[in-house]
Amino acid sequence: MDDLIAALTILRKYGNERFPTLCEHDYFSVAISPEMVNADDIVALEKLDFFPSDCDTFYSDRFGSC
Repeated sequence: MDDLIAALTILRKYGNERFPTLCEHDYFSVAISPEMVNADDIVALEKLDFFPSDCDTFYSDRFGSC
């Protein structure tokens, strides 16, 4: 759970919407556009198993599924 909290803490710097997350199939996503996130934070997020997507989100298949 520490990795999930660390990833969400990084992403919170780039937005704090009321409904920021979604889950579809086996992916947990956070609605933060990768274009907004600096390169160092993207590297940190990838180490935490969150990856930029083409849908303006970061996603992970590690933290649960629907």
